[in-house]
Amino acid sequence: MQTVICMKWGTAYSADYVNRLYRGVTRHMARPTRFVCFTEDQVGLLEGIEARPLPAIDLPAAGLRRGPWRKLGLWQHDPGGISGDVLFLDLDVVVTGPLDAFFDYEPGCLCLIRNWTQAKDEIGNSSVMRFRVGSAPHLVDDFERDGPALSYRFVNEQTYVTKQSGLPIRFWPADWCPSFKHSLLPAWPFNLVAPAALPPQSRIVVFTGHPRPHEAQLGRWPAPWYKKIYKAIRPVPWLAEHWR
Repeated sequence: MQTVICMKWGTAYSADYVNRLYRGVTRHMARPTRFVCFTEDQVGLLEGIEARPLPAIDLPAAGLRRGPWRKLGLWQHDPGGISGDVLFLDLDVVVTGPLDAFFDYEPGCLCLIRNWTQAKDEIGNSSVMRFRVGSAPHLVDDFERDGPALSYRFVNEQTYVTKQSGLPIRFWPADWCPSFKHSLLPAWPFNLVAPAALPPQSRIVVFTGHPRPHEAQLGRWPAPWYKKIYKAIRPVPWLAEHWR
């Protein structure tokens, strides 16, 4: 049994995002797979999604650099109800191709996306991440002891994990997990007239920040008026098939 996990806390993403991710995973897994969502609010989640409490992590009320540091709770020795190798997916991704290979690739390693804007620095992007549960609990222990200092030293959660996990790291094949903005969106001024195309080799398209999938589907990119000249997109037709 393969295990796919995600996290939802706060109000940035609704249950609908979890449900669409779950349906995408279900459509593209050939082997038996369980889907677990760690959340403090399971209202609206589809039957078939296993809702679990957010993994415990003691984050200071003040002093942390802004970022999704709560994701570090996944590195607890026992985050709750899961074990073995798990595939973590952020909510702002769209599944577009087969997923079973993510469990077979480079066994025994922490596998992440090679971050598109930090490729030369060998920094991973944790939007799509496979790891063994309990393999690096010191990430939680160290952060609970000195979170504010570590948050400014490493800037974000994925840099901290890449640099401090101590695990052998491998990056997914580049064409498996393209970035919507950095890989698929046509460069200006072509983005004004041509929609982002979906490469046939892609398996998970990652949407970081805006536009989010529901915005890209409609051709909307929330941005200040003075950035509209280059932050503009055409409606993305393939999202109707894959983000549902």
